[in-house]
Amino acid sequence: MIEVQHLTKRYGPVTAVDDVSFRVEKGEILGFLGPNGAGKTTTMRVITGYMPATEGKAVVAGYDVFTHPLEAKARTGYLPETPPLYSDMTVREYLTFVSRIKLGKTTKAERAMRVDHAMKRTHVDDMANRHCGKLSKGYRQRVGLAQAILHDPEVLVLDEPTAGLDPKQIIETRDLIRGLAGDHTIVLSTHILPEVAQTCQRVVIINRGRVVAIDTPDNLTHQLKGAATLYVQIDGRTDASAALSAIPGVSKVTVADQHEQFTGYEVESESTHDVRRDVARTIVDQGWGLLELRPTRMSLEQIFLELTTEDPEENAQQAQAGGNAA
Repeated sequence: MIEVQHLTKRYGPVTAVDDVSFRVEKGEILGFLGPNGAGKTTTMRVITGYMPATEGKAVVAGYDVFTHPLEAKARTGYLPETPPLYSDMTVREYLTFVSRIKLGKTTKAERAMRVDHAMKRTHVDDMANRHCGKLSKGYRQRVGLAQAILHDPEVLVLDEPTAGLDPKQIIETRDLIRGLAGDHTIVLSTHILPEVAQTCQRVVIINRGRVVAIDTPDNLTHQLKGAATLYVQIDGRTDASAALSAIPGVSKVTVADQHEQFTGYEVESESTHDVRRDVARTIVDQGWGLLELRPTRMSLEQIFLELTTEDPEENAQQAQAGGNAA
């Protein structure tokens, strides 16, 4: 549904986007991830036809955004980081105005129906007669999303849709975006990592204008971790390191935490070995109480730092902090 090929955008001597390529399949939610200044917004603006690329091309729903801009834009809904609202219009007036632009060839009755449908879908129908300038940040984001889906586009491009929202508004907006998946192909640009983990099926990570990873969070974890890790919790202050280390396939055992009531271990093994049965059997055979056994994985925060932090020492420290916080 979206195909970006070798996209480059330069501003004089500064290269904001450098040879970026990726695809988005129909009905998919793709997370476009990167630190501030990585080139996310510039890429979104090129995809939506807001600005031209220096090199490369972007194709939306089969139409090149540069050679067939009207056809591509007709199939795209765009929510920029700051929703394009008119503060002196009510929500209904604003969406009616947008409908005249996007649905100019339809009847007045059909445009009114589309406006009502968009308001209900984004849960702003109770604010229909409220002026946009008097809406909360969360409602402004919803109205911005309503204008993006008003013409029922095949593609939605959402740039930082939850930036500045409170936790309740973030959850509501996230649920709303998930509800749009399937009917729409969505590119969600953000630097808020839980947003991607809880909303997107696949991620593109960009850093300094270049793509550094494209995959699912699970696959990225597998590729970067290189080894499987189990967290094992045993009843009491039991020293199980030697017994666990003796299990075939186990490469490293470390004490993760220790209390009067239990001792926790991290058991690393080669990714090709599943040692869970042998670990459980060893603990039971020794007569120890097995309180917990679960696989651990790199958090999206750790993956993000692994791919975007250039200083290895700084990367390790931040990843450790991220793992502790998680």
